[in-house]
Amino acid sequence: MSRSGHLARRLLATAVTIYVVVTLNFLLFRVLPGDAVSNLSRVPGGSPELSAALRKQFGLDQPLWSQYWIYLGRLLRGDLGVSFATQEPVGDRLTVAFGNTLPLVAAGLVLALLLGLVSGALSAWFRGSWVDRLSTNTAIAFYSVPTHFLGLLLILWLGNYLPAQGMHDDFLIDPTGAERLADLVRHMILPGLTIALIVFGQYTLVVRSAMLETLGDDHVLTARALGAGPVRTLAKHVLPNAMLPITNLVALSLGGLIGGSILVETVFSWPGVGRAMYESVVQRDYPMLQGVFLVLTVSVVTLNLIADLLAVRLDPRVAAG
Repeated sequence: MSRSGHLARRLLATAVTIYVVVTLNFLLFRVLPGDAVSNLSRVPGGSPELSAALRKQFGLDQPLWSQYWIYLGRLLRGDLGVSFATQEPVGDRLTVAFGNTLPLVAAGLVLALLLGLVSGALSAWFRGSWVDRLSTNTAIAFYSVPTHFLGLLLILWLGNYLPAQGMHDDFLIDPTGAERLADLVRHMILPGLTIALIVFGQYTLVVRSAMLETLGDDHVLTARALGAGPVRTLAKHVLPNAMLPITNLVALSLGGLIGGSILVETVFSWPGVGRAMYESVVQRDYPMLQGVFLVLTVSVVTLNLIADLLAVRLDPRVAAG
């Protein structure tokens, strides 16, 4: 199959997947028992009349199909609804939350990639040795540790030296731009390190596997026979030819990291997407939950598409398959 045909097929599959996700995302929150206004009559200041008024305001009193078409129409206009809890547009809240999550995830991903490349390359080059065993066992150990448990351990070990809650120090008075950036970086160290240590294990194993396959190729053996050192061999001959699985893994794991940041952001009180999801569950804020799930799912589907296109770019034989 040609590249254009492969691209058209993948775009169609992505569009169908997103439509199915949108529909399931709508139905999921309609089959759950109760909603954000069902118990208002039991709280101070609440009443059945207030519950009925809020149901009418949010369209919960209309038939399911009417709600579905209204929901689709709003999505086409970029309207994700209004939060039950704060009465703010969901899109505005998600924009702020994603703006807080992306730097954290990006920092953790870059650190994880660097650690994974170094440890995976060392493990592949010294395969079968104590270096290989130490590298792979360490990677498996960190990959197996629960995210929240590792975050709590880092707080216990380093919490006296680094901030462990929030994004900024509320007691900074008239900080300059450099001081605010430095404060943000300090707050980002522990949650970013938690993400990196959890993720780098799979990078190590994938890099090791990809490099082991490449180390046996003729051009690598020729380079080593001509006297190329380990660093030159790995950087010039091995790593470029092992980039396909590494690139796919990075693209796919990025979506998982954004969606899986809920534990990290909850432990470290980081005001991002994960924290917003947790608060929305507690408050039964269905429009916010719908918006979070929809954006996260679309992000994962889109990143899958990007990973597939990158794979075709790096190896055109993928499209033929």
